[in-house]
Amino acid sequence: MLDFFTIFSKGGIVLWCFQGAGVTESFTGPVNALIRSVILQERSGNNSFTHEALSLKYKLDNEFELIFVVGFQKILTLAYVDKFIDDVQLRFRDRYKNELEQKGALKLLNNSFEFEDDFKILLRVAEESSKARSPTPMRSFKDSEKSQKTVKSMIETKGGDKGKEQGGKKNKNTKKEAPAAEPVKGDQGKAPSSGQKAVENGNQGLTAEEIMLKKREEFFRKRRGGTTEKPSKSPKPQKPREKQNRVWLAGGDTKELDYSKGNGEDTPNGGEQNPEGQFEPGMQPRSMEGDLPSVDYESSEEGDMEEEDEGAAVRETSKTSSKKSGGFGGMFGMLKGLVGSKSLSREDMEPVLEKMRDHLIAKNVAADIASQLCDSVAKKLEGKVMGTFTTVASNVKQALQDSLVQILQPKRRVDILRDVMEAQSQRRPFVITFCGVNGVGKSTNLAKISFWLIENGFTVLIAACDTFRAGAVEQLRTHQRRLNSLHPPEKHGGRLVVQLYEKGYGKDAAGIAMEAIAYARNQAFDVVLVDTAGRMQDNAPLMTALAKLIAVNMPDLVLFVGEALVGNEAVDQLVKFNQALADHSMSDKPRLIDGIVLTKFDTIDDKVGAAISMTYITGQPIVFVGTGQTYNDLRSLNARAVVSALMKA
Repeated sequence: MLDFFTIFSKGGIVLWCFQGAGVTESFTGPVNALIRSVILQERSGNNSFTHEALSLKYKLDNEFELIFVVGFQKILTLAYVDKFIDDVQLRFRDRYKNELEQKGALKLLNNSFEFEDDFKILLRVAEESSKARSPTPMRSFKDSEKSQKTVKSMIETKGGDKGKEQGGKKNKNTKKEAPAAEPVKGDQGKAPSSGQKAVENGNQGLTAEEIMLKKREEFFRKRRGGTTEKPSKSPKPQKPREKQNRVWLAGGDTKELDYSKGNGEDTPNGGEQNPEGQFEPGMQPRSMEGDLPSVDYESSEEGDMEEEDEGAAVRETSKTSSKKSGGFGGMFGMLKGLVGSKSLSREDMEPVLEKMRDHLIAKNVAADIASQLCDSVAKKLEGKVMGTFTTVASNVKQALQDSLVQILQPKRRVDILRDVMEAQSQRRPFVITFCGVNGVGKSTNLAKISFWLIENGFTVLIAACDTFRAGAVEQLRTHQRRLNSLHPPEKHGGRLVVQLYEKGYGKDAAGIAMEAIAYARNQAFDVVLVDTAGRMQDNAPLMTALAKLIAVNMPDLVLFVGEALVGNEAVDQLVKFNQALADHSMSDKPRLIDGIVLTKFDTIDDKVGAAISMTYITGQPIVFVGTGQTYNDLRSLNARAVVSALMKA
């Protein structure tokens, strides 16, 4: 039934393994996939993992730094696997406790772990217990709660023992009045005819509580009426405020602020020498040659200092007094007294994890992602021995920080400059496709990336494949004109460093992208940036068109552009974009999203949770971060700065 079972340390040393009868394939592939995709990426909240035709279940032993993994065919439903893996873990720990306590890779390698006999006994017991388990019998009517009800309790009504009206039909109000029978009986001070009076006063069909609330409202209404509704002079209506004339802070005449005559086709030299494309000396963008600078926070260092001071105070004293809300530790003030050398349990961590989950959601992390992160941290710490002067809160906080940094650090680094040079050596253009929902800044950030590529000496062709939105082509043409004014052709051998390939509106986007790539190959462009139309993730026809564009042209990089303002919506967008690309692809291995461009990062202060949500869902890195509206406002992600902002209270 089982394909394999293996026990290995977190350092990668296999202590013992078992392979089922008739299984010839090696289990190293599935186990390596589990390590890469789950354990190293801090996604151990769920103890199951699927790899091709196999289903894997695993358990972490944090005390001895061990991992137990069992694999079986995905089509099988083995109910005993969870209990079986727990039994194997306990038996293995008990038998080799002394050997496991001797830390060190060499000591583990020198020890021999003969565990096959015990394993077979446990497996036989588990399989027999699952076979012997009989189906749960149905309850008889006598065992049900319904059989305990009497006829009297079912027909008892508020007005007495009259279950029916004189005509033989059931009274419509009996069902509503029946629940109110006990409250009326419980109040012995009232007259027995109070229920009948309520019906006579127009309260027919109301329960005793509703009648009481109604009377209370009438009482307060009369009381307010007696005190406030005295004859008084009506107040004079206030005059509406008149609109004030706007005063320009910079001063000057309005004629100086009118630039309409200097734009468009009114200039004698046409659109190419448009003053709009010229920059004043003070407005000249700075050079962006080389790798992009990383995102940083001015307040992150201050927050780190506060957290360090708080940690020092906890180590010196074990007072439980709450700190002021300057650092993240203020959330855990109630748990400062839990110190000592003991192994962590789920019950100890639950209050901390609950506060942590709320904190992450407040920082814009999607609710599902926050829960999965907390579950992953709990599994990572459960059974781990605490230090002498450490608290539960400090252990959980440190584990969460490590997990968040690990999630944000990509499992593969996207080095676009290196990839473009490699494509140059193959005499072909490097193609990047931008996709995303409406209004997130695809065209603007495409222009920023164009400027960065030009600064590094590459020529760029922009493919205008947004043939739906009015003004999309004109927006890209404006960016092209401005970028060429920053890098005039005279400095590049008389050649424009940025060109726009467009066929107008209403055309097939996949066809335009294909023609643009062919044109770039013939004209020896280094990079092709494909701008696509914004589309909602629920729009099936547009998602099909996007999948067709990517499947036909096979770009080198597919970047999803998302804004940092979203919360739970980030999960829905990325899941459905990836699902659409997979469903409408024509190959067995469909092209999915390769990276993320996170925009509007300057508008969110320390609510940076969208970065965590997007990276956690896709497992792909954040390649670019947009931090403003100029060409220089493009950054790479600094994982530690983002985590520092996320952990601030």
